[in-house]
Amino acid sequence: MAAASDKAAGAFRTIGELSRETGLPQHILRYWETRFPQLRPLQRAGNRRYYRPEDVALVMRINAMLNQEGYTIRGVQKLLSSERKRAMPAVDLGALQAVRDQLARSLAEDAA
Repeated sequence: MAAASDKAAGAFRTIGELSRETGLPQHILRYWETRFPQLRPLQRAGNRRYYRPEDVALVMRINAMLNQEGYTIRGVQKLLSSERKRAMPAVDLGALQAVRDQLARSLAEDAA
């Protein structure tokens, strides 16, 4: 792995900077974007990629799982997908219905 960047920990990284920091070729980083929907760096003018700190952490995690822990791409996809599902809060339908009803009453009062 290459030496750390001179940038602050929270700074965005270009694909070249991330490639140098991780030792991963740029084409691998682009390929992972097609395989892992969680990895979505910002893209600005000219499709230039900017990796946020959370993207950098995800790249490091994917790299560790694939290259040190022996996961397959499909295995990492399943793991990340299951974590995402667990992280999503359950929706309280009763609370949503109450908000909807309150909004409808407020709109009806305003119209009257």
